[in-house]
Order: sequence, then C-alpha cells, then structure tokens
Amino acid sequence: MVSTGNPFIPKVELSEIQKAYTRLAKYFRPSPLHFNDGLSQEYGCGVYLKREDLQRVRSYKIRGAFNKMKSCDPDDLKRGVVCASAGNHAQGVAMACQILEVPGSIFMPATTPSQKIKKVKYFGGDLVTIKIVGDTFDESFQEATAYAESRDLTFVHPFNDMKVIEGQATTGIEILQQIDKPIDILFIPIGGGGLAAGLGSYIKQMSPDTRIIGVEPTGAPAMHAAFKAGEVVELQKMDPFVDGAAVKQVGELNFQICKEVVDEIALVDEGQICQTILQLYNEEAIVVEPAGALTLAVLEQYREEIKGKKIVCLVSGGNNDITRTPEIKERALLYQGLKHYFIIRFPQRAGALRDFVNKVLGPKDDITHFEYTKKHNRESGPALVGIVLKNPEDYQGLLTRMKAEEVQFKEINRDEMLFGLLV
Repeated sequence: MVSTGNPFIPKVELSEIQKAYTRLAKYFRPSPLHFNDGLSQEYGCGVYLKREDLQRVRSYKIRGAFNKMKSCDPDDLKRGVVCASAGNHAQGVAMACQILEVPGSIFMPATTPSQKIKKVKYFGGDLVTIKIVGDTFDESFQEATAYAESRDLTFVHPFNDMKVIEGQATTGIEILQQIDKPIDILFIPIGGGGLAAGLGSYIKQMSPDTRIIGVEPTGAPAMHAAFKAGEVVELQKMDPFVDGAAVKQVGELNFQICKEVVDEIALVDEGQICQTILQLYNEEAIVVEPAGALTLAVLEQYREEIKGKKIVCLVSGGNNDITRTPEIKERALLYQGLKHYFIIRFPQRAGALRDFVNKVLGPKDDITHFEYTKKHNRESGPALVGIVLKNPEDYQGLLTRMKAEEVQFKEINRDEMLFGLLV
C-alpha cells in the first residue's frame, strides 16, 4: 500500500457511506453485478462487471452529485448549484436538480461529446442552464468556480468533496451485497479520484485482503503522477480522448485517501481502450464510453496475475457518442499495428498507382486513405496513403516490397508531429 507519510489522512466513515446509501435508495435502484462468461474464459478467472453504465444517467456520477446536493442546507440549495463536468457528472447534477427542484448552472468544455450535452439538457430540463466554456475540463472548472463564488452559489465538485466521495462509495455496499465470495482484485477507473477514494475506502474497511488497482488512461495519468511525486501535481500535457477520466490534476482530498486505500495505479493505452470498446460491443453487446472501458482494457496487462482469481471491474459509463466511432476504430487499428500511414512519392506517369497496388500491396492489404494532387511541372508527386493490414506481422513484408520496388516513402505513424499534422 502506498503512503507518503503525510499526517493529513482523511477517512471515509462507514456510517456516512450508509447514510448516503439510504438517501439514494429512495430514488435509485442498485446497478447489477454481472458474471461475464466470455471474459472469465478469456482470462481464466472469475470476472464480475459492476454495471454502473446501467444507472439512470449511465454512470456512477449520479451517486456523488445527489448525495452532495441532498446533504446541503435547503436554503442554500434553493439559490441554485453550479458544477463543471465533461459530461457524466453534469448529467448526475442535472438529474438531481430535476428531482430536488433546484436550479443549476452547468459548465462544460467545448470538447464534450454532443450526446452528453443533449443528455444534460434532457435530465435537467428548464431547471438547468448549460455554459460551454474552455477546451478542457480544467478550463471549464476555473470558470465555474469563479461563477459560483461571485454569486454565492453551492459548487458541486465532481470529485474533491467528501459528500461526493461518500456517494460514490455506495457502489461498494452494493458490490459486497451482490457477491457471495471474497473479492481478490477490484479494478476501479480513476479520473479525479472520487470513485477510487470512496469505493476503495469502503472495500478496504470491509474486505481488507482485496487488492485495489486504480486504472487511468496513458494520456491523462494524473493520479499516477501524484503517487510517483508523493503529492498532487498538474500534468503539463494531456490527451482529452478519454473525456470521462481526463483531468490535469486530481483532487487533494482524493489523493490523500487514495494513497491509503489504492494498492497500485495501472495505465492503459487509449488504443487498447478503443479496441476494448469495439470488442465489448461486438462480443458482449455492451456499449461503453472510453472511460467506461478502462477497467476491462487493463485486464490484458494482468493476465497472469488474475488467473484463478475472483475479480470485479467497475464499468463506469455508457455515454458514448456514435459519431466518435470512426475515431475509435482508427485508434484501435493503429494500436493493433494494423493501420499505417505513409507519405509516398509516386512517379507522375500513367500506371504508377496500378504498379504500386499490383507489386507492393499484399493480397490482404487494403488502401483506406489516399490524398494526392498531380503537379504537371514535376516528375513525381507526394501522396498521403493509409494502408490496413490483415495481420500486424504483414508490415515488414510491405516495407520490404516497397524498398525492392524502389518506392520513395516515409513512415509517419511514429513521427508524432507529422502524424498529428496530416492525420
């Protein structure tokens, strides 16, 4: 267990978690815990999925948002609440506003998928005002907190608040009620750290032998960086693709709790996450957003360690925008080594492309992207070409044939600057 020796060690009390559970029980049903045959056979263990994607707002975020608002002074609540969110917390606050008849101002970054924005409007109705501000959660968060302070309104933090943490912890009560044997390993997704702090605290107090592993995307490893540094740090660079778990900085309260209850942090590549999203849809008919797939995408890293064990993976969200599917497919293919981009200089003569197809491409290779503008004053012209392979090992054969045919080319998958500019 990781500890930095900091004397400030807040504790999530079991009695407060139970109170939160009682508050929620009147309005929300427990999400199911499903045994998954396919994944259990694949990894040689017992895999149980805590399906928070089946909540009324398709994520666990309603728990913390509702518990926080229900715990507020009624007079403060009447004036209204403010929150910042990339989607799921916003939906939780919006639904809580509707149930409790409270006005809310919800700040969301411009990168938020349109599906989540529409859902916030649906859940909040006329009681909620949406403000699109900034390009990241952190920029939106700064605007939201300033807005709340200037108007003396209650700010419902998405993770760095004890009442929010206690609300998220109620998932632990349900898990232990729904499973009949001790849990060997629990995988928890981490964004700001609210769920990991709450759920981790409950499980460690009720099932201390359970190993707790937090999972973050490689492009937004805020808690991993905090564990490594021994203090909360701000990421200088972040990939916002896994929008439900992409924050530059975890909460101070969340870090202090997580360092005591989370045994380790694992990072999973965004491409692996995309591959898992497609696999879950094709094989299990489960629709998850990128953050929702984190705990399942990481299983491959733990293949040997989880054999014969009983594990629980919390599936945190199902708010995936179908318009993101092409990008998800693209990232999955790139991660698997099945799609490669090249800049190829073709001779400007009739039949040059035909020769490339006939002599260079393998029988199962496919050109899926081609951009070329013919320039008559030059002997050759560059084209951006995307090629999908049937198997990753076919790549070396493709390169060998291009060299044998004296094709002028440049690989750009590994050139971050060129890849970002052209693809």
